[in-house]
Amino acid sequence: MLQPFILAPRYRLDDASPWLVGIDPGCRYWLSVNGVEEQRVSIPGLLLTDLDDWKQAVRNFRALQPSESMDLTRPSAALTLHCISENCYAIAHHINGAPVWHLFDRETVDSLLMTSHPDWQCAACDLDLSRELLAQSFCQPAAVA
Repeated sequence: MLQPFILAPRYRLDDASPWLVGIDPGCRYWLSVNGVEEQRVSIPGLLLTDLDDWKQAVRNFRALQPSESMDLTRPSAALTLHCISENCYAIAHHINGAPVWHLFDRETVDSLLMTSHPDWQCAACDLDLSRELLAQSFCQPAAVA
């Protein structure tokens, strides 16, 4: 049985907690988990180059019903957006090796998907987020034995 109103906290655009750090040029969403700056994560978002594909993705999101899901594909990763209820959406992710679900309201997901429009450009300050991701990749071993 699906509950019509989910009481779980979720990320909202009008949230008092500053959870959205930024969106980098690769359309990755940078979040402070539960508003904690020390727990910053990068979630791959929808990345499209064709306007018609973008329009279809937005239509598919807006048509989602509870218990349905849609894939947000990108060249390097696949991500699934789950519709939990009418105003609650989840993106599965891992933090420190543990599985978590980031919960969002409808308006927030809709706004995040708008950033995948082919003509969208990130804020100048969000370019540093991509540089940070690149710097983190240099800290990883090139090959695992």
